[in-house]
Amino acid sequence: MKLTDELWAAAEPTYRRILDHPFLLGLADGTLPRAAFRHFVVQDSHYLRDYARALAVCAAKAPGEDEVLAFCNDAVGAIAAEQEMHGEFTAALGGPADGDEAVLPTTRAYTSYLLATAYGGSFAEALGAVLPCYWIYARVGEELARRSSPEPLYAKWIAAYGDEGFQSVVRRVLDLTDRIGAELSAAERRRVVEHFTTTSRYEWMFWDAAWRGETWPV
Repeated sequence: MKLTDELWAAAEPTYRRILDHPFLLGLADGTLPRAAFRHFVVQDSHYLRDYARALAVCAAKAPGEDEVLAFCNDAVGAIAAEQEMHGEFTAALGGPADGDEAVLPTTRAYTSYLLATAYGGSFAEALGAVLPCYWIYARVGEELARRSSPEPLYAKWIAAYGDEGFQSVVRRVLDLTDRIGAELSAAERRRVVEHFTTTSRYEWMFWDAAWRGETWPV
């Protein structure tokens, strides 16, 4: 079995829960409260800064020059998305309110796990941890692009991840995943699956946190 097949089989129940989440359903039909989308945008800006760092670690551990260059470019792309697209969304939503800039519990937990895995694990483990943010967003973008959204702001977000340019980046990472997967020991392969499954769950939690308007409880 290809590693990507094994990974998707492990995470597919979570992905189905993601597609059924009211945040994404509301994004597609335009009923998502703007406060929930604003929460997501602010937290995603925090997330992308640390995701870029995790990608940079992947670049440092990558097996070949092509992979080093690709992950460096992806890290730059994550920062560009945070600065450009999210900046535009934040402006359209009225800018951050007092306290909205705090890194909230789910964001902190997700990025801490990503960075710990990237720094402490092998290249394959780091790749397993960062992969859901590529792959799940590509699948969600592809699915929602069939419907788009009557709300222009939400339609723009959907288009960014349904775009062929983003889809081609994800295909490149999936091809790499299968290439290195063929060389992994059974034990390391299990660790990659565990990291992938964990961060897939964090993807669901991230959207759920925005839907709930998560704050620090104390």
